[in-house]
Amino acid sequence: MSGEPVPGAPAAPLFAMPDLAAFAQAVLAAAGADEESAAAATRAMAHASLLGVDSHGIRLLPHYAAAIAGGRVNGRPRLRFEEDGAVARLDADHAQGARATYAAMARAAELAGRHGIGAVTIRNSSHFGAAGAFALAAAEAGCIGFATCNSDSVVRLHDGAERFHGTNPLAVAVPVEGGRPWLLDMATSAIPYNRVLLYRSLGTALPAATASDAEGRDTTDAERAEMLAPLGAAFGFKGAGLAGLAEILSAALSGMRLSHEIAPMAGPDFTRPREMGAFVLALRPAAFVDPGVFRAGMVRYLAALRGSPVAGGPVMAPGDREWAEAERRDRDGVPVDPTTLAALATLAGQYALRMPDPRPAAG
Repeated sequence: MSGEPVPGAPAAPLFAMPDLAAFAQAVLAAAGADEESAAAATRAMAHASLLGVDSHGIRLLPHYAAAIAGGRVNGRPRLRFEEDGAVARLDADHAQGARATYAAMARAAELAGRHGIGAVTIRNSSHFGAAGAFALAAAEAGCIGFATCNSDSVVRLHDGAERFHGTNPLAVAVPVEGGRPWLLDMATSAIPYNRVLLYRSLGTALPAATASDAEGRDTTDAERAEMLAPLGAAFGFKGAGLAGLAEILSAALSGMRLSHEIAPMAGPDFTRPREMGAFVLALRPAAFVDPGVFRAGMVRYLAALRGSPVAGGPVMAPGDREWAEAERRDRDGVPVDPTTLAALATLAGQYALRMPDPRPAAG
């Protein structure tokens, strides 16, 4: 659900990403975040906003500021790693999720440099935003990256009628010679819950088979959506199974809370840590095959994929849509929906900061 226009949405004002990022860092610092935490959270939001994943972009800034100011998130954490060969365990000290996960992936890439593979479990973390941001960090270091987490229950099981799993994302990024990384970033729900909130803000209908009302019945009314459907519609058992994989790797393997045990992201309690887990993995291709063979294989694979016959097309590799959107937004600006714009203005007033100026309207 990234990079695509929202049907029926009014035109939103556009902002330069560097201006939004500077504002975000200033807000988070004012809320109590140290420099590394503010930079990591901003980096993750900027990744999402640029690539068109608006549900996990700058619209999360008010939530992150509230979580730090309220004490749910430790804005000045002391990260503690324990290593055992190619494996490490990170106690994040209730850090902002992006702060913890970028650090974990950096360590995983270091381990992969020594061992060919690096895996890190994360304890005592919090909401980290778009999982693809952290997989991409591994690809930028020359590794294949994988990142996942669980989150508070909002997704029903296949044929279920209560919230059970979180949106439990899975993300993989692969470096590509002479091009942007192959980038898969997907919720195991049909859509992320932040997408429901975004559609509510815009007053538009949800796609079919993506959400359910309080009784588990499908609905396209964002105001009536009480839970999400698992990925796969009539074959939702596949999405539910993938959500279970995320649950096992991020919660069971780290000893953290299962989805139904995590306090709701929306509160009302913003004073107590949510004790969330996550998992990241980095693979160094050269440990498995000659680097030139791997690079050539990726180039051949993507050329064949993009050149395959279409039935209405175009055929795209994972990430193609998002990278194209990032180029447009880097050039033209990032749209900010009305609810988020009002929330940013409130933050500016609260912390005596200057709101970024929108870019002039075209024409």
